Amino acid sequence: MSFIGHYLTALWQILLELSPPLLGGLILAGIIHLILPAGFIHKTLSRRSLSSVLKSVMVGVPMPLCSCGVVPTALTIRKEGASNGATTAFLISTPQTGVDSILVSANFLGWPFAVFKVITAFVTGIIGGFIADHADKPSSIAENHDGHFTPVPKTFGEFWHYTVVELYGAIEKWIIIGVLLAALITALTPDDYFADMALTQGFTGMLLMLAISIPLYVCATGSVPIAASLVMAGMPLGTALVFLMAGPATNVATIGAIYRTLGLRLLGVYLSTVIVMSIAFALLFESMFAEELILAVHQHSDNVIGIFSFVILLIVTAWLYYDRQIQRKLKLDKMMESDMGITLNVDGMSCQHCVANVKQSIEALDGVEEALPDLESGQVMINGDHLDNDKIKQAIINAGYTVKD
Repeated sequence: MSFIGHYLTALWQILLELSPPLLGGLILAGIIHLILPAGFIHKTLSRRSLSSVLKSVMVGVPMPLCSCGVVPTALTIRKEGASNGATTAFLISTPQTGVDSILVSANFLGWPFAVFKVITAFVTGIIGGFIADHADKPSSIAENHDGHFTPVPKTFGEFWHYTVVELYGAIEKWIIIGVLLAALITALTPDDYFADMALTQGFTGMLLMLAISIPLYVCATGSVPIAASLVMAGMPLGTALVFLMAGPATNVATIGAIYRTLGLRLLGVYLSTVIVMSIAFALLFESMFAEELILAVHQHSDNVIGIFSFVILLIVTAWLYYDRQIQRKLKLDKMMESDMGITLNVDGMSCQHCVANVKQSIEALDGVEEALPDLESGQVMINGDHLDNDKIKQAIINAGYTVKD
């Protein structure tokens, strides 16, 4: 078979394996969002205690947010009263997992691996949060917060917007990149390609993967097919676990945003926890499990559920792209009609979570009537009376982004 034929075969197989658990995970995440009262996540994490850290991790582990999406969310819960420990625990545990990532991991790498990954994220978040609570002075916002919230009924429209626009819309680009890269790895590397390379084995391989993963941006779900392809090519499962922990949990943009908003000390807690615990749990995993009991990658034939799920995701992706074009046109038309007062170039917006966070941060300022961030251009158009350019820029910086001159 030619390289193109091998690549297309691998791509189709990965899509069939990925689509059912991804679709099921997104639906489950939307249901969880409907069940939880509005404000519950933001307003029950204020106390400087192990209980708040535990609640933060329990909320964060099943939530399907990538690292670029989790930073705005974590900063929001901090502003609304979350303690240092709860915020740090949420930052560490949330991007490593998610209901969609858990199901995808089980489908590609087996349930023992998926369950171990959940336990890893849970324990790592608790340890990081506990250290953060004692490593820096308490947040004054957290100390003064009353923890009250009011349940608000939710509709199917909100379920659709949250599941499709916010969640899937934030990760779909990275899932596509992950699938394409995984198929390329499968096509280029024969089975056991890395097995005889000393550099990729054992502790050395874990350190190498850590060095690659920390600055790299990958989402928890999109990284699974890549890890599975590396394992099929002979990469040890422990090394793959390091990639699946450190890759989704960190990247250059996330590190910068945490430093600007939480400070150097909490950034140190965040990074050191991810680094130490990813290596420790990878070594533990390899000592507990044999690869032949775990590996279940790309070994399923075509199936009706996989094809059906893929078609549904294809339709949803096409709708999402169409909706983005419509919304962008409406924003541009509104900008031209209203003659916006200030236009700023913002760096660091990489998904719809970022857009929503920038919009919310600017519109919270006095005098601002409306802010219209555009993801593609990076521009934010702001309208209002007596706008303070310096305060607007500072609000954007406090949200974890930068303003370009």
